[in-house]
Amino acid sequence: MLSSLGDILSSTAEKFAQKTALVIGSKTYTYSDLEDLSNCLAASLYAKGIRQNDRVTLHLPNGWQWIVSYYAIHKVGAVANPLNVLLTPAEVIYALSDCEASAIISRSKIISEICDLGRPPGLQHLISVDGDDSEAYTVFDHLLQQRPEVYAALPRDRHNLSTICYTSGTTGKPKGAMLSHEAVLINAAMTGLMHGKTSEDIIVSALPLPHVYGNVVMNSVFLTGGTLVLHEKFDVDLIVESISQYRATMFEGVPTMYMYILGHSNLRHVDFSSLRCCTVGGQSMAPAKMKSVETLLGCPLIELWGMTELGGLGTTFAFCGHRYPGSIGIPLPYNRVRIVNMMDETEVLPDGEAGELLIKSPTSMTGYYKREKETREVMTNDGWLRTGDIARIMAEGCIEILDRKKDMIITAGYNIYPAEVEAVILQHPSILMAAVAGIADNEKGELAKAYIVLKQDETLSEREILAFCRDRLAAYKVPRAVQFLKDLPKTSTGKILRRELRSLEVSTVI
Repeated sequence: MLSSLGDILSSTAEKFAQKTALVIGSKTYTYSDLEDLSNCLAASLYAKGIRQNDRVTLHLPNGWQWIVSYYAIHKVGAVANPLNVLLTPAEVIYALSDCEASAIISRSKIISEICDLGRPPGLQHLISVDGDDSEAYTVFDHLLQQRPEVYAALPRDRHNLSTICYTSGTTGKPKGAMLSHEAVLINAAMTGLMHGKTSEDIIVSALPLPHVYGNVVMNSVFLTGGTLVLHEKFDVDLIVESISQYRATMFEGVPTMYMYILGHSNLRHVDFSSLRCCTVGGQSMAPAKMKSVETLLGCPLIELWGMTELGGLGTTFAFCGHRYPGSIGIPLPYNRVRIVNMMDETEVLPDGEAGELLIKSPTSMTGYYKREKETREVMTNDGWLRTGDIARIMAEGCIEILDRKKDMIITAGYNIYPAEVEAVILQHPSILMAAVAGIADNEKGELAKAYIVLKQDETLSEREILAFCRDRLAAYKVPRAVQFLKDLPKTSTGKILRRELRSLEVSTVI
């Protein structure tokens, strides 16, 4: 096993030096290119005084600079702090201060705004990927001119801290999950194994690299010597063009990306025949839509589930095994799961009963940085991680996620799982996307409300949607209000933000 994430490119470059590792836009990089660039940057970071365990914040969009920086940080033994590029300067400053970063690699505009708002005292090194010569920061391209031998003999330990990755902060201030090199390496290796990745694979992705899904896709591709066709952001026209142009063997994305592909206005001349499988994660996807995707793309769509606190995946299906649509699969090798009573987690529930999903994994975080209380809230004394997901174990050990605990709607004492209702709504042929969230009600506490995006040129009334639901759901699960939208609020990864739905204008409750 490799000792460090910094060894990934070095190891693969020995076997596939001149093979294409990365395609982004019009630029192509071999494994030798990425290895040389990351070596030069690592040498420069070392020369600037960045050492083992120093925190280096990486705040960039998807691109070659992000990838080179990520591996260079690990080559000097520093700790990467990857941040969502959509964060505001104030949010970036929070993370810089919280993780005690000594350096940041970002764009000049962000760096200037950070300095204007109040540069954290421990932030010594400012590195800009797009600026000209300036006394305010170091120019990224200049750092690529350093000789690479300086850092080569640095000792590495796979148990050392590799990453502080911040959660989304849906339950308060974002928390930094601490992940070791071993955790991220195992997750990438087991993900590659389960999905059958080899050096022959060409993977198209627009997943943000700071997010654990995008990160594990990148690391698993480079571990196996494949080719990553990376997009800065999701654009359905460019994605389908890339799949066809590069003869992609895999596309990896979230449900909304596949919804946009399904809703594409002209796919008659797109060739998807090179795809051997695709993956979907980040949020549950309705089985009816999964079937439509598989029919369109002509390949299996493999579900997966993961968490920031796991450094990537926790469960998925094997590419060559049986799959059950609507399930997140089985635990990755070395992982164990259990379903426990939500009121008493000492009671482990039998197969088929719903409760909170707990997972025990060598890829689990060591804790939240400087957050002992919050760490104890999600991790048991014997190492089980409380996921916050309501799930049950079904046929052949496959796991079905019903919903997030915090998203569950309680109507007059009855539990409603939004994902279940969404799956039914999405069976309607005129509906492209759907989300369900709870709205306050004086009598019943909460009611379910549906937020609908129709396919292009389709029309549908509120009453037609409710009638469709009544034929397929118990009365208490049927939404009591419907709102039509042009799009749904989403995170940078495409995950639907149910908490933001509740702030939208409320239509008449039926």
